[in-house]
Amino acid sequence: MKTNFNDEWKKDRIASAHRGENPMVIAKMKSGFAVIGDTQFLPGYCLLLPFERYGSLEELDFKQRSDYLLDMSLIGEAILKACNPRRMNYSIYGNTDAFLHAHVFPRYNWEPKERIPYPVWQYSDEKWHNAEFHYSDEKHGEIREKISNIIHELMEKAY
Repeated sequence: MKTNFNDEWKKDRIASAHRGENPMVIAKMKSGFAVIGDTQFLPGYCLLLPFERYGSLEELDFKQRSDYLLDMSLIGEAILKACNPRRMNYSIYGNTDAFLHAHVFPRYNWEPKERIPYPVWQYSDEKWHNAEFHYSDEKHGEIREKISNIIHELMEKAY
């Protein structure tokens, strides 16, 4: 799947996922869509987009919250199994894109020592915007497929 980072689907990632137009979707889960991250300087980075646009986690009822957080953890477990990082980081902010979405970041031993104790958001803009790190099927398709397959296996056990 070729990914064009100027496509219309980026204007509303949730709606485009429902329409089957979001090329980053790797699995439809109980609470939303698992998507591979636009940038892959930490290979395996994924997000969880809810099925509907919520302002925050607290807008979900208790069952929806439970499902959402379980799905987030299943994505993390899939990344662990597919990519073998040293640990996983989970974050829900909504400051820039003001709707609920969860970031699931693998953290690796090969990261610079000065980066290890800090959140990934403190990496330089170059890591986030340099085309070298943008998702592409050629570079990241195999990891994407592994993560997707493991998510589906985990969902069979979890639900």
